[in-house]
Amino acid sequence: MRLCIGRHDALVLVDIQNDFCPGGALPTQDGDAVVPVANALLACFIAQGALIVATRDWHPADHISFQQRGGPWPAHCVQGSVGAAFHPELQLPKEAFVVSKGMLADEEAYSGFQRTPLHLELQRNRIHRLFMAGLATEYCVRQTALDGLAFGYNVVVVEDGVRGVESQPGDGNRALQEVMEAGGILARAAEVCK
Repeated sequence: MRLCIGRHDALVLVDIQNDFCPGGALPTQDGDAVVPVANALLACFIAQGALIVATRDWHPADHISFQQRGGPWPAHCVQGSVGAAFHPELQLPKEAFVVSKGMLADEEAYSGFQRTPLHLELQRNRIHRLFMAGLATEYCVRQTALDGLAFGYNVVVVEDGVRGVESQPGDGNRALQEVMEAGGILARAAEVCK
């Protein structure tokens, strides 16, 4: 598969939000290390006039995934909070298509495709291939990649641009393996931006 960026490609940055970075409510391991990689990718895709997508958790304060409601996670990415904001060093352009997910209090949503306009926006822009980076590898990146494949997109996960929660050691690598088994491929940012 050719990795040079074309007009049918989109960059999908998954949940690069304060709460998933060190110091946040639900930090991934070394999560802010994805920001320079994401910024390098952004520069390449913007230079090619490609579509830029940024997904974000955008939860109500009583979301079902929160421990206070019996879910597995501490409260995180509550709508309008500092924790829900994109990382301050992420150089998202104003024209980026922002996808908010997990907005229904009684429904978990890891995927950027779940109950969002993402698929319609990609179709409208005649996108065939998705390059993904972001947080967290074994949750939102994994599910967004798998759903992208299920919708028929070619999916490239930029492996140096993702980090996981790693509740169990190796969770992130297992998630990437699952994406590859479903038809996705892995690449490094240097292979994409050459």
